[in-house]
Amino acid sequence: MVIGKSRPRDLGAIHAGPLLYGDWGTSRLYVLGLAFLYTGHASVVYLAAIGVLMLAVSWIYTHVCRCYPDGGGVYSAARDVKPVLSVIGATLLMSGYIMTAAISVIEAFHYFGVPRYLTLPLSVGTLVFIGAINWLGSKRSGQFALVIAMIAMVVSAILAILAVPLFLDGLSTISLDYFTQVGPFDAWVSFAKICLALAGLEAVANMTGIMKKPIGKTARRTIWPVSLEVVVLNMVFGIALAGMSSTINTHQPDELTYGDKLAMTHRQVVQAVETGEFTQEEADQLEAVIEYRDTAMKRIAIESGQRITGNDTASFILGKVAGVTFGLLLLSAANTAVMAMVSVMFAMAQDRELPRALTKLNYPGVPWVGLIVAVVIPTAVILVEQDVQVLAKLYVLGVCGAISTNVLCGAINRKIDVPRIVRIFMWIFGGILLAVTVTIAITQPESLAFSGGLVAIVLTMRAVVQAKRSREPKPLEAPSSGWLAEVRRDPIALDSSKPRIMLAARGRYQSEFAVDLARSRGAVLFVIFVRTFRVADMGPQRLPQIEEDHEAQEALGTTILLAREHSVPCVPVYVTSNDVVSEILDYTVTYGCDTLIMGESRRPLLARKIEGDVTTRIAHDLPSEVALITRSANTPHVVRPKD
Repeated sequence: MVIGKSRPRDLGAIHAGPLLYGDWGTSRLYVLGLAFLYTGHASVVYLAAIGVLMLAVSWIYTHVCRCYPDGGGVYSAARDVKPVLSVIGATLLMSGYIMTAAISVIEAFHYFGVPRYLTLPLSVGTLVFIGAINWLGSKRSGQFALVIAMIAMVVSAILAILAVPLFLDGLSTISLDYFTQVGPFDAWVSFAKICLALAGLEAVANMTGIMKKPIGKTARRTIWPVSLEVVVLNMVFGIALAGMSSTINTHQPDELTYGDKLAMTHRQVVQAVETGEFTQEEADQLEAVIEYRDTAMKRIAIESGQRITGNDTASFILGKVAGVTFGLLLLSAANTAVMAMVSVMFAMAQDRELPRALTKLNYPGVPWVGLIVAVVIPTAVILVEQDVQVLAKLYVLGVCGAISTNVLCGAINRKIDVPRIVRIFMWIFGGILLAVTVTIAITQPESLAFSGGLVAIVLTMRAVVQAKRSREPKPLEAPSSGWLAEVRRDPIALDSSKPRIMLAARGRYQSEFAVDLARSRGAVLFVIFVRTFRVADMGPQRLPQIEEDHEAQEALGTTILLAREHSVPCVPVYVTSNDVVSEILDYTVTYGCDTLIMGESRRPLLARKIEGDVTTRIAHDLPSEVALITRSANTPHVVRPKD
């Protein structure tokens, strides 16, 4: 029996923290401007309320990470409660990733200072480039994300110090007039809109599979420093942005309010000039103020430099440094979002919740169908809309929906070990987040249409997959001890006098055929499962392992159970390799098998012609003394009873 070692857990808090920040910290780059857009000088109050919510949910997630040490985030938490709920939660998370990719590339070029007419083509080109890089399975993107996140943390800390004068001015501008001008429901809706500040927190729940043990301790050391930095600096920069209101007013036509002005899109400004509503000078002023909304952190850097040094050159350089740093951080976040989408779709496809095509790997070991989908959808989104505030409306429902699902599933699931007080707070804050999600669904139909439509599509695909599975041979019921326990049983003593058969095909019918053949010949049955990857593109912590490969566990375990039932000696072989053909040939010859059983290829004819068919290649190189049997996985076979 060939079983890989346990997956190394070498991700400590010192590395996990910047990775979390690279996802979570980017929300600041557009949340501050949007908060000011929605609530004006009351935005500081809202940021404080969001900060309290973020700290509470961070505390809850330290327990979520401890209870789910193998990662998976909302998908794992919800799957423990109900499989269909896990699909809904994962789809909501995926809708958040789609909008993360879309809004991040758009905002990146805003921070770079690219002219707006170039933003769309450059953003589309960047998404295509990200897809091309990941098609090759590059492992450097993770290292790049880590470096950029650390640089961004340093730049943010420096800006916080330089923004002290603006911060002091901002304290005097805090106003609660907003709450006298709007009703309680409108105030709540504004709060719901800026809950996208939570975006990125779910990332830490997906890291636990490679975190150092004890997971709870590592998760706490990862979450709390990042959470405190995000909350505290959001407040600092939010107050500093309010302190820039005098600068904003110098660019603002008197007849326009903050909300009216900042809520306008670039497209609306252009149309207003064309219809004569604004002069070109007024439009230029309008664009200047919209820049505060879209690139708040860059504007804070420029104004802080001007206030501290009084030198235009120094403030220009500081603004460029901030723009480039945060722009790169946003591009890194877009890359992370694309690959996160691929991972979510791959996981659901492996669990047979989505079509199996999403598990197909290219030569570098990347799920290429999922990668294409992960690039095409956000590209389609930005082709339709490029305005940050509109994209944010589509964003928040998925973010809050996924996090509320995770937290509430933790509250519902009595199997996980959490203190009573933690479970109570899971109910409380999960309920708050659920209320936010429902509010967004009611008040922002475009967000409901996007996220709800995506959920409907995925559930429809799931129904099709389930219907197709109902026509397949019924799988064996998993043993009480689990498939992995069956695969990891003590190896049997091999009798050199018996013939040997190698099974390199999956499916119950294939297993029944192989077991029947081995029983009739009095042979030892070997069954091999090859999980493919490309060595050059995968770090050691990402190597496929039998402990996490549920598909391999079931495939090998099915053959083992059938063999034991019919007294056939069976040896499972699990291999991770970048070359399926070589591994099957090698193990078949090494174990002295005289027969090799393989399935007929179900790949399209064109793909077989271009890349070559595994069965054909094996038949060409197989020693003449080894017989090759090929059969369809859908051909039934009943094991004959014993004589």
